[in-house]
Amino acid sequence: MTSDSGIPAGQLNAPQVPRTPSQAVSRWYEVTLLALIIHQIDAAFWQEWSMFGVPGGVQGFLVFNAVAVGAILVGYRELLLGGRWAPHAVVLCGALGLATAGLHIGFAIAGREEFHLPLSILVIVLCGVAGAVLLGFVKRVSTAGRNESR
Repeated sequence: MTSDSGIPAGQLNAPQVPRTPSQAVSRWYEVTLLALIIHQIDAAFWQEWSMFGVPGGVQGFLVFNAVAVGAILVGYRELLLGGRWAPHAVVLCGALGLATAGLHIGFAIAGREEFHLPLSILVIVLCGVAGAVLLGFVKRVSTAGRNESR
């Protein structure tokens, strides 16, 4: 039985099923997000705010992290729900991973001694690798959103 609109009667009030990203995209987003968070914990140990000359010192560092971590968490929700900003969230998270690795590799080349412990290095490398892999999925996320909105 259908309604006047041609939609089966049982589906008139059916909730919309959100688009979901491929499991690979969401997993690499999670890996990148986790690596970035672990790096920021390590960055607190190394007093990274001093390396970057962050205004306000540790307070400015905390504000930066509230904004950055908040944005990538909101982006992850957007990705999981298949929102229109999902491709931008993937770019932001992936770019932060790559930027983190790039900046710290630059600091190491310049002779800085922070972040030279084995796990510090591993997390920085993981930020870069996971960020690069995640950025490789941007086209897939963008295409999925366009295809499902038709």
